[in-house]
Amino acid sequence: SNKSPIRQVQKAMEQISEALRVPGVKFSEVERSIRKSQGVLKDDKKRAAILADIPNPQRRGDASAKIDQIKQMLSDFEVIAEKKDKQQVPILQQDILKLVGEIEEDMVPGFPYDVPADYSNLPQLKGRATLELKMKLKDPAKRSLDYDNFTMTMVVDGYNAPVTAGNFVDLVKRKFYDGMEIQRSDGFVVQTGDPSGPSEGFIDPGTGEIRRIPFEVMVDKETVPTYEETLEDLGRPNDQPRLPFNAYGTMAMARSEFEPNSGSSQFFFLLRDSELTPTGSNLLDGRYAVFGYVTEGKDFLESLKVGDVIESVRVLGGDENLIRKADPPPPPPPPPAPAATEAAPAEEA
Repeated sequence: SNKSPIRQVQKAMEQISEALRVPGVKFSEVERSIRKSQGVLKDDKKRAAILADIPNPQRRGDASAKIDQIKQMLSDFEVIAEKKDKQQVPILQQDILKLVGEIEEDMVPGFPYDVPADYSNLPQLKGRATLELKMKLKDPAKRSLDYDNFTMTMVVDGYNAPVTAGNFVDLVKRKFYDGMEIQRSDGFVVQTGDPSGPSEGFIDPGTGEIRRIPFEVMVDKETVPTYEETLEDLGRPNDQPRLPFNAYGTMAMARSEFEPNSGSSQFFFLLRDSELTPTGSNLLDGRYAVFGYVTEGKDFLESLKVGDVIESVRVLGGDENLIRKADPPPPPPPPPAPAATEAAPAEEA
C-alpha cells in the first residue's frame, strides 16, 4: 500500500528525478529526499513494519540486510549532494530504487503476474538467482596480468525478465557455457554464448531446432513486461526500463540487429560506465533485453580477451525459482527389422 514506509522511501527517491530535470540540478530537493528516506529507515518501528510485511523468513533476512545497505547508500548520497556531483546523483538514485524495488517484490507472496501462455514452453525464472562464473585466462604473463583466473558473482532478475533470466539459468544448469571461450571483447562489450558448429544458438533437444526467446522488457511503473517489440519499435524510446543499462557489468541478450526475437544463448556484459550512458540518453535501453548484473568481481571484465575460457557457471542460490518443462525422453529405438519373408500378396480391393 502507499502507506507502507518502504513506499515513502520509493516516493522520496523518485522525486529526485524532478530535481534532475532542472538545469543545474536542484540540490536542495535532492537533500530533502535523502533526509526524508533516512528518517523512515532510522525509525525502528517503521523498519519493523517493513519487515513484518515480508511473508518468507529467509527473504525477511535478506530485506533487513538490504535496508542496512540503503542506509549506507543514503550516507554516501549526502556526501554526493554536498559536493553537488550531478553525474553521480542518477546513478545512486537508481541503485537505491533497485534495492527498494527488491524489498517491495519480497512483500508479494508468490509471483506478481502471469507470464503470457505463449511462452509456457520456455524456462522461466520466477524470482532471482545468484550465479558464480569462473574464468581461466590465456597467456596472462604476456598481458602483464598477475592472475590467470578469477571468479565473478552475478544476480539475474526473473521478476523483471522471467523468460530471459529463465533461459539463461536453464542453459547454466545444462552446463552450456562451461568450457566456452569469450568471443568478442572490444572495450564496449564482452560477449560469449555462440556454440561451436554451424548453429549460432542453443539447440533444444526437444525440437532439434534453435530455441529462441522473445524480446522482453519491464517498463518502469508497469506491472507486466512488454514482449516481442522493442520500445523503439513501439514508438516509446523514452520509457525507462526497470533494468537499465546503467552499470558496468550489466548483462543482456545478444541478437541479430533487425530481429528482436532472435536471442538464444549469446549474451554480453556491458563495459561502459553509467557516466557515459546517463539515465534517459542511452542507446541500448529498451532495445536489448537486460536480465542481470555482475555484483562482485566486475573489475575483472575489462581484462578479458577473445579466447579466454569460461571454466564454469553455476547457480549459488535461487535454483528453486526456475520453472522448466522436462526434456522429452529420447525417441524409442526403431523396432528390429522383421526377418525376410515372402511379401504377402495384396488383398483384392
